[in-house]
Amino acid sequence: MKLSEQTKNNIYKAHYVNGIAPDKYLVKYRNIFELLQYRTNQHPEEIFITFYLDNGNKQVLTYSKFKELVLKTANLLKVNNIKPGIRIATISHNHLNTVVQYFASWCIGATVVPINVSEEPERIEYILQSSDTKLAFINNQYYEKFCDVLKKLNIKPVIYSDSDFILPDGCIDYIKELNSQPADFTPDDSVTRETEALIVYTSGTTGLPKGVVLTQYNLMIDADGISRWHGIGHGTVMMCVLPIHHVNGTIVTIVTPMFAGGSLVLNQKFHTHTFFKRLAHEKVNIVSVVPTLLQFLCHDFESNEKFKFELTPLLSGGGTGVNSLINFRHIICGAGPLTCELVQKFEKIFGLKIVHGYGLSETTCYSCFIPTALNKADHDKWLLKYGFPSIGIAIEPNEMDIHNESGESLPENTRGEIVIRGHNVMKYYDENPEANDKTFEFGWFRSGDEGFYIYDESGRKYFFITGRLKELIIRGGVNIAPLEIDEVLMSIPEVKSAIAVGFDNDWYGEEVGALVLLKDNFTPSDDLKIKIISFCKEKLPAYKAPKVVVFSDSIPVTSTGKYQRNKVKHMFDEFKSGQYK
Repeated sequence: MKLSEQTKNNIYKAHYVNGIAPDKYLVKYRNIFELLQYRTNQHPEEIFITFYLDNGNKQVLTYSKFKELVLKTANLLKVNNIKPGIRIATISHNHLNTVVQYFASWCIGATVVPINVSEEPERIEYILQSSDTKLAFINNQYYEKFCDVLKKLNIKPVIYSDSDFILPDGCIDYIKELNSQPADFTPDDSVTRETEALIVYTSGTTGLPKGVVLTQYNLMIDADGISRWHGIGHGTVMMCVLPIHHVNGTIVTIVTPMFAGGSLVLNQKFHTHTFFKRLAHEKVNIVSVVPTLLQFLCHDFESNEKFKFELTPLLSGGGTGVNSLINFRHIICGAGPLTCELVQKFEKIFGLKIVHGYGLSETTCYSCFIPTALNKADHDKWLLKYGFPSIGIAIEPNEMDIHNESGESLPENTRGEIVIRGHNVMKYYDENPEANDKTFEFGWFRSGDEGFYIYDESGRKYFFITGRLKELIIRGGVNIAPLEIDEVLMSIPEVKSAIAVGFDNDWYGEEVGALVLLKDNFTPSDDLKIKIISFCKEKLPAYKAPKVVVFSDSIPVTSTGKYQRNKVKHMFDEFKSGQYK
């Protein structure tokens, strides 16, 4: 990728933190293999990962057993000609094998391209082709959906199956090959902190996802910042209920426990009925969630008497042993719009503390949190007083500020763009010079999010996010590009003009709506609304399809003809409390 000297210089500036140059590394490990070696030598027989399948069965691996599987998988990759710098994909739901495959790839210096299996094949094809992926680890239940894409792009499939499955020609059996590999491993000296580790594709408002390139150092320094802020260390137990194709699941609850010498409880999926029981049974200290999950838990408590009855001993402190939350500290929450109303409701019902934070794939994961040790009055003040829950104070690996459109710093309580610079800022967008030019224009990473800050008594900046300058829809922590939905809406015969709108929703933070201007010979009706929604569901994954339709006589645009989505959000206010599937 060819970048201008100006952009290269701006990217370099954006990797400074408090005057510390990008190459003055703040973690001692040369690479993730060295980290794995160190932690395994320190705690060989302690549990690193406990994995719960959806059927309730669980698998447990100690550090030493985990390392053995990682190194065998690394050797499997080597014999399949995967070398440092080559990109490999993981196509699966949350699974123990995927965590092993991540670390194996990092040990040999390969770059992981995590795939969201709910995406449509056409979008996956773009991601795999754009990243030049050479091999894909894939769970057998997703092979049929993506096999044509893999064949078209000549990507070698390595298939894992936990059931009877006839291996297609040209595919590799993961378990069979794994068992044939030695656990002895010779690392490549070329793998360093600057070796690329992840390419996470994040939606842009143009519809085409951008590849966020993160290095091994990015992963380790953000894990260091997260662990220091939350007091995560040897013996800390963290639980993952979020998808690990997303940086929140990967960095907070996979890389951070390894970095700090803790352990991980990985769930195949989130379920309200197992959430608190598992926190208690596994003696979890910290769990990371998105606001949508908090809303689901509140709803089930208020509407499901059995759920409420079973939780009473846990929440009252009356339980003991595996029926007690005595080990639990707090919930990390971010990756989607959190409201003051939801914070207040959840903490009142469950009596568990929410530590709100903020970050992006482009800053590896989290960049700020509210302090964990605030007294109740200050905790409530920063989460409830200012109309938006504070996202907190910048963590050690980065600095944050609020800029105007010219890149100038703004004073306290003035809205502008949230900008970040530091050692956890991404390397760049993969093969996207134009995006890099704009994003790093002023020597900071420009988030595209609007916010402000307020000083506390000691002069620390507490940041708040108020919305997005860009128009992505963030539904349950998942980024959705509105233009992709616009295209489908505009293909409907009765539609003259239409736009997708992300509206405030109690369940998902934001939900997808459609504002529709009909052709002159059609009249608004409930039947037509149903038809539009059904058409979109046929063309889009369920989470992207509009859930409600609002008819209008006009759609506001800028002087250059761009739709002003944020100006029509109020038209969907009546749907805020609805739960849509």
